[in-house]
Amino acid sequence: MSVWGKVSGAAAGLFVGGPIGALVGAVAGHFFLDRDSDPGVTFTIAIIALAGKMARADGVVTEEEFNVFQRVFGVPPQEEANVRRIFNLARQDIAGFEHYAGQIAQLFVGNPAMLEDILDGLFEIAKADGVLHPCEARFLERVAEIFGFAPNEFRRIRASHFAPELTDPYVILGLSYVADDDELKQTYRRLVRENHPDSLMARGVPAEFIKLANDKLAAINSAYEKIQQERGLGPK
Repeated sequence: MSVWGKVSGAAAGLFVGGPIGALVGAVAGHFFLDRDSDPGVTFTIAIIALAGKMARADGVVTEEEFNVFQRVFGVPPQEEANVRRIFNLARQDIAGFEHYAGQIAQLFVGNPAMLEDILDGLFEIAKADGVLHPCEARFLERVAEIFGFAPNEFRRIRASHFAPELTDPYVILGLSYVADDDELKQTYRRLVRENHPDSLMARGVPAEFIKLANDKLAAINSAYEKIQQERGLGPK
């Protein structure tokens, strides 16, 4: 069964607590989901809840925002109504998004790669109109802070989605300009490992999310090669 199917039916036997659980419970009964449950289900509910809240961040609610969400995450037609209800409930207002982000951070404590996957998905939703609005930027920056990402890490994640920072390889890798060669190599290897399609599948994210990871991986490789050339370093 797909993660979407598990989200939509109480028969899946999964329950979600906290603010996310209150949201899903309003739609499909009472659930409870702890960190030992299916990570793909947790990931999916987290994305729906935060994406709905972010859709309200710029003060304009449009159908296109859900359409982009549906395209990015490949919501099956038979699950659209269930997912749409959760999304629409979440985007009624922006209030409480910090509680959602806090619960998600607890669900994936010790798993920054999964938290980054969620931020990547939110950035893709923010790109629906081709512009990162200041309110959306502040929303995403606050979510990243709650998730435990340092400012340079947030800039790195943002740079993989929005120019002009895509031209700065140090921003793409989340490095300071004075980082030594060892730090450069260690950071590059960590980012490649975390963003490799096999790693994402192991984390249980939706299969439709892999394309985003491939695009990000290409940007990471390109940035590393640029710095290598600048420093006159050898092969990876």
